[in-house]
Amino acid sequence: MEPSKGLVVRAMAGRDRGGYFVVVDAAEGFAWIADGKRRKLAAPKRKKIRHLQSTRQTVPMEDVTDKKLRNMLKQYG
Repeated sequence: MEPSKGLVVRAMAGRDRGGYFVVVDAAEGFAWIADGKRRKLAAPKRKKIRHLQSTRQTVPMEDVTDKKLRNMLKQYG
């Protein structure tokens, strides 16, 4: 899986296992993810790509805020 910006993913490992996040950026085997609650857009979490599972859904990242991100992810979990 090569994550792209805006892809909705599920964390499969770590203390955030089972949570849904949006990929903010990706490079060199890592993805920076945020959910707008525990992980804000200003301070995304770096996570290995192999610890993420794609939902094949994307969200628009134009003019997104933490509150909008939380509302978008509510339907997933």
